[in-house]
Amino acid sequence: MGKRTIIPFGPQHPVLPEPIHLDLVIEDESVLEAIPSIGFIHRGLEKLVEKNEWPEMVYVIERVCGICSFGHGWGYCKSVEGNMGVEVPARAEYLRTIWHELGRMHSHLLWLGLLADGFGFESLFMHSWRIRETILNIFEETTGGRVIFSVCKVGGVRKDISNEKLNDIENTLRGIRAETTELTNVFLEDVSVRNRLVGVGALTKQDAIDLCAVGPVARGSGLVMDVRLDGHSAYPDLDFAPCIETDGDCYARCKVRIRELFQSMDLITQAVSKIPDGEIEVKVKGNPSGEFVARMEQPRGEAYYYSKGNGSKFLERMRVRTPTNANIPALVKTLQGCDLADVPMLVLTIDPCISCTER
Repeated sequence: MGKRTIIPFGPQHPVLPEPIHLDLVIEDESVLEAIPSIGFIHRGLEKLVEKNEWPEMVYVIERVCGICSFGHGWGYCKSVEGNMGVEVPARAEYLRTIWHELGRMHSHLLWLGLLADGFGFESLFMHSWRIRETILNIFEETTGGRVIFSVCKVGGVRKDISNEKLNDIENTLRGIRAETTELTNVFLEDVSVRNRLVGVGALTKQDAIDLCAVGPVARGSGLVMDVRLDGHSAYPDLDFAPCIETDGDCYARCKVRIRELFQSMDLITQAVSKIPDGEIEVKVKGNPSGEFVARMEQPRGEAYYYSKGNGSKFLERMRVRTPTNANIPALVKTLQGCDLADVPMLVLTIDPCISCTER
């Protein structure tokens, strides 16, 4: 038996986009155990429901995460709408779906860039973020923001997108498809990239089930899990199937996210062709009373939004369970037995968002 050493990894580390901290129990160059520790940036956002009226809380919940901000705002609105029995207009549901899939694209492109940066491929990092800028430009033109959009509200959306602009968005996505294909082929085919990803950090299907993995982490291990299949919003009218890989390693998780990039382009194209005319919001009267749980398929995986009202203008309770929180046990499992040099890759392949986790 070799000498065992405990090495702290994070919260500050050159490869980490988020302040996650792991105590790694090392023997020679192998990781025997990983002990996660979170809590460095807790912000108390959920407590603010006692001070902010429920229509205003959507602005706070969007700030749970700057990358998934639209999805968090939508999840909160879905929870309150379910609480109050609000029926959202069809056009608003389609607009929400389009913005959400654009958010998935910019999140996955950001992640691809961070992954490339993690194994030292700087030009690949820059190209990933260059394409992502096009998606952020669409957000800026349609919502006015590039990080926080503030366009989702209880009862619908605050802004419409003209049919002409929707066609422009479709044409823009068609134009970047070739660039995205060229970019992602490097992740899938380049020998040096494959050497860092293939066979590294395998998570079996049974382990993914036992550890309640979600999102691309679960789908990369063969689990058919996607909240979009439950029939909410415009998704029942769109033709798609979850992107599934079965190897469960870093390469499989990377491949799932790449396939979802192109799937989001297809979903937006379908939504643009089918979006109905009509109102984009309904007037909401009264205050929430009772409790309701909404589920969303965020770019990182399934998220829960729980709201509890007591008939006043302030919610009694608001709770968010984010996908990173669910995927940390799976991360700890994949780290057991890996080489120390592969720890950054494994941390990155769950696409960690500690800002989401520590609300």
